[in-house]
Amino acid sequence: MDVLDAKALKIFMAVARIGSIRGAAEHMGLAPSVVSRQIADTEREIGLALFERTARGTVLTDAGELVLEHGKRVLEDNGLLAEQLDQIRGVQQTRIRIRCGEGFMADLVEHGLSSFSRAHSYVRYIVELGSTEDVVDAIANSDADIGIAYTPLTDPRIRALAIARQPLCVIAPIGHALASRTGLKLADCLTSPCAMLGKGNGVTQIVARVAADAGMALAPLLETHSIEVLRRFVASGLGVTFLPRTAVSGEIDRGVMQAVDLEDPLLREASAHLMVRAHRRLPLSVEKLGQHLAQEMQSFKA
Repeated sequence: MDVLDAKALKIFMAVARIGSIRGAAEHMGLAPSVVSRQIADTEREIGLALFERTARGTVLTDAGELVLEHGKRVLEDNGLLAEQLDQIRGVQQTRIRIRCGEGFMADLVEHGLSSFSRAHSYVRYIVELGSTEDVVDAIANSDADIGIAYTPLTDPRIRALAIARQPLCVIAPIGHALASRTGLKLADCLTSPCAMLGKGNGVTQIVARVAADAGMALAPLLETHSIEVLRRFVASGLGVTFLPRTAVSGEIDRGVMQAVDLEDPLLREASAHLMVRAHRRLPLSVEKLGQHLAQEMQSFKA
């Protein structure tokens, strides 16, 4: 078969990402019949089905998975080539997409991007928040160049540029009874009213695992996707939450709340990860920024 042209590849990847022909057509501003016909033409040219059609949309076949990986490499190579050509032309402007957990945002901006921007004024950034699962998927699917997340599950699609241990703590109001305990474990905290991050977050995943090993179920008084809501929950005296110390360092410094180490081995070994897509040739700007963040962000310093 001939190499897929840019139009065919773009439409295929939109359907693969969104999961339906109608959704991809709406996203691209095309008629569904145009998208459907292009997919059919591509499948006929390849000689294999790329999608399984279901009542809920489309699911990639094994052949579709291979074409998707090819498409990601093509897009990444095109981006790399465009940056290199711009350098030859003397055009210094590039865009880096970053996806990170909310708890890393202040560190990213204050210690990472601020100093990098002074030395590389031509770089522009698109920064989006997401859960641990969101960050991993964004990197794996080439929706972001750099990801920062807390305790992601092992994923062969991801390569770590830096990993730093950040033990999980119980975050409590000043004077809370748990703060005076020694040898504190997660099970000791679950009888207190608590707030938790929603599903898909690395903190919640690891807390749920340790709780299950102790034969206990999580029953948070409040569930949210916002760390700011967790901070306010604790500051208001409503109960405790679970976060790495760095996520509430400002509040600790101001004496608004306190962090108490937990002795559960899995929680003590929790870590922050700076990630890129595995097997990707990084554009020079992304490579430089990744190295800079690993060196300058407080989250990755020993």
